[in-house]
Amino acid sequence: MSTSTVVEDLDEERAGPTPAKRSRKAHNVEASTHHRGPVWTAAGYAGMVLIVLVVAVPLFWILITSFKERGDIYVRPAQWWPNPATGANYTELTTRIPFFDYVRNSVIITTATSAAKIVLGVISAYALSLLRFPGRSVVFLVVIAALMVPNQITVISNYALVAQLGWRNTYQGIIIPLAGVAFGTFLMRNQFLNLPGEIIEAARLDGAGPMKLLWRVVMPMSWPTLVAFALITVVNEWNEYLWPFLMSDDETTAPLPVGLTFLQNNDGVTNWGPVMAGTVLAMLPILVLFLFLQRQMIKGLTAGAVKS
Repeated sequence: MSTSTVVEDLDEERAGPTPAKRSRKAHNVEASTHHRGPVWTAAGYAGMVLIVLVVAVPLFWILITSFKERGDIYVRPAQWWPNPATGANYTELTTRIPFFDYVRNSVIITTATSAAKIVLGVISAYALSLLRFPGRSVVFLVVIAALMVPNQITVISNYALVAQLGWRNTYQGIIIPLAGVAFGTFLMRNQFLNLPGEIIEAARLDGAGPMKLLWRVVMPMSWPTLVAFALITVVNEWNEYLWPFLMSDDETTAPLPVGLTFLQNNDGVTNWGPVMAGTVLAMLPILVLFLFLQRQMIKGLTAGAVKS
């Protein structure tokens, strides 16, 4: 190959692909996509249907069991529709246990714990991402280390401390040990670090202080992540069982997941109808909250796009 040919090839590479080459490349990509499109589309729909079945079938079974009579729950083959349908399980649920007391406790514990986690998570993430202070990296390493420690390992030490303080069977005894912020700090810190630096610097040049920068600039751009963090936190706290079970003695402080266990008989013969009815009622607030936050999440994703 001559020197002139090599030079021409290098000049062509520097100049980029010609329109003819772009057209051929687009045609090849389109042909490949057209060839593989139906197969991948069918596989995608099949996977989606499988996931929906895995998630929906147990939920459907819980729902129909809550409307079955006791004798119909154990029949073989299983009945996939209650015949006849009855609401007696929901009546028995509210008469056998103080159901509404457990719901009240769940609302109080979930609201207080979630609020503490969200506020502390946002503030600590903001400090670790956008503020400068000595030992910032060490503090973040401690947060990462806390994520690696399962909550069950700290149960004994937390229980001993709460018992010494006289907080057993109290709201503060349940809420304060659960108000850890390791996950929220890690999640929100990553979000804050990915924000456009030009906007942050412009706000600082305009005289925005730390708190004004957080609430007026950083948080509006981080709304989708904050909603996801809040949703995960609320769901986890609403379903929390182990620590409230250890801390509560009766319906004065026990949340709903703990209260539903009192529907099970010690002799091993459990009427699953009321248990399933309680499970359905326990899921409803979370489903409503998810639908509400889903709308807000979509609004946040589409309303405030920023291009740096």
